[in-house]
Amino acid sequence: MVGDLASVQVTVYGHVQGVFFRDFTLRCAIGLELTGYVRNLPQHTGVEVIAEGEKDRLEKLVSRLEIGPPAARVTETVTRWSSYTGVYLGFNIKY
Repeated sequence: MVGDLASVQVTVYGHVQGVFFRDFTLRCAIGLELTGYVRNLPQHTGVEVIAEGEKDRLEKLVSRLEIGPPAARVTETVTRWSSYTGVYLGFNIKY
């Protein structure tokens, strides 16, 4: 049975660019069977993640983003929940 579907936007701040954060996010999201994307924000200010899927899996992703890969230093995350849209076919890195 499919759980509740949702969408989440997570903006991650800190030392999160140039430390494989996007690849880390991609691998986590695919492993959790989520859809959406991850991208660097301009001026090295952070990383934005848009993900959709089962809410419990999204919560696991958010927990992982709050820590990040070993080389990252996450100082803040801003999480915004919204309704599931179903517009993403898979999860990818936007450049």
